[in-house]
Amino acid sequence: MAYEDVLADYDPALGLEVHVELNTASKMFCGCSTAFGAAPNTQTCPVCLGLPGALPVVNAKAVESVIRIGLALNCSIAKWCRFARKNYFYPDMPKNFQTSQYDEPICFDGWTEVEVDDVTYRIEIERVHMEEDAGKLTHVGGSTGRIQGAEYSLLDYNRAGVPLMEIVTKPVLGTGAAAPRVARAYMTQLRELLRALGVSDVRMEQGSLRCDANVSLAPSGSDVLGTRTETKNVNSLRSVERALTYEIQRQGEVLASGGRVHQETRHWHEDDGSTSPGRSKEQAEDYRYFPEPDLVPVAPAPEWVEELRLTLPEPPAQRRRRLVAAWGFTELEMRDVLGTGSLDLIAETVDAGAAPSAARKWWSGELARRANAAGVELEDVGITPGQVAELQALIEAGTINDKLARQVIDGVLAGEGSPSEVVEARGLAVVSDDGALTAAVDAAIGANPDVAQRIRDGKVQAAGALIGAVMKAMRGQADAGRVRELILERLS
Repeated sequence: MAYEDVLADYDPALGLEVHVELNTASKMFCGCSTAFGAAPNTQTCPVCLGLPGALPVVNAKAVESVIRIGLALNCSIAKWCRFARKNYFYPDMPKNFQTSQYDEPICFDGWTEVEVDDVTYRIEIERVHMEEDAGKLTHVGGSTGRIQGAEYSLLDYNRAGVPLMEIVTKPVLGTGAAAPRVARAYMTQLRELLRALGVSDVRMEQGSLRCDANVSLAPSGSDVLGTRTETKNVNSLRSVERALTYEIQRQGEVLASGGRVHQETRHWHEDDGSTSPGRSKEQAEDYRYFPEPDLVPVAPAPEWVEELRLTLPEPPAQRRRRLVAAWGFTELEMRDVLGTGSLDLIAETVDAGAAPSAARKWWSGELARRANAAGVELEDVGITPGQVAELQALIEAGTINDKLARQVIDGVLAGEGSPSEVVEARGLAVVSDDGALTAAVDAAIGANPDVAQRIRDGKVQAAGALIGAVMKAMRGQADAGRVRELILERLS
């Protein structure tokens, strides 16, 4: 069913549950390292393995980070809260329960705002709570990478116990056809905020920021929410938008054909842009929460909370307004920047020495196109802000031109080194030697006598054809401005 047809008859309601791994040096309840990429099962101890007699201790830095996040999201901070045991059987939780927060989260009743197509949407935050991450399961064999059809599964408990925070929105209503883009804008802003707070590396491809995207449809004008589905662990901004778009279309088709949407989790398939059924949630699950007896309650002092409030970074909306003024961007240009998710990359490129307009040109243009074609996030395209600034400096120095710069990007993405190293290795520097240029100009004039005569007759605009011929002969490495000067000199 076409997306537009679904939105003509139904109103979507969103609910976003965002899991953020905090970048503390040690785990939530023990001293094990949280460094990413270590050999499997080398960052474990009796506490995070749930061995008998091992007692947890709360990571103070994690508590501080969550409070700062809650404050940045305009949440109230609990004067007293405690942890709970969330019981379920799953092999990547060695204790057979997850230490989390249930009815007493540390942060609650917050909000933030995002803008899509000049419309501001208010996102109400239900809660921000602390918990620990699970381990990692790798299913070996089969064609899907999932447990179904796998020959066996491998367990890595390095991630078990890593400090995790969950940000849960209230139902987001009134977004209409913009719903998937509102969700992406919220995730983009949240990632920007978390990075500015310095509490997480927010690397979605490494799982340190992931989203469970809920959506339901109700007949237009109805006050009763429809049955929701929950697409689990969506791990890129682009995929959040695509997954919700697909689910809205799928649910719309089910309802339009007289069927019933089942309350369930769904798996997102990046390769074909679809979701598939996971676990049924038709019946409320009983996790048998009960207070964690081995941890004392958390009671942040009001004075400490106010001290933390003073450490908050500039709010994202205020920062964008400041950068629009500082960089001289139009509102339309900034909207394009936000649409490509390139704001932070442009800021880092400007900090590395590039002009804002040049940084925007590369990140929101050529590099955004490449990222989209490769199906990756812009920051994962394979070139750094420092390298983009170096590339632009080579252009401004006259070493390369824009056309050659694209070949330099090819080399950087291929792992051939920095822009300067690629220019040297590939011999891409612009030829500005008058001897070589004059020879190429004379050859172009000789091959195009009719064009040369038109220039002699005063039709200077015809020089473009000869410039093109020279540039082609010199593989784009000629200085176009100098070529034009030589052509007019020779034919004056």
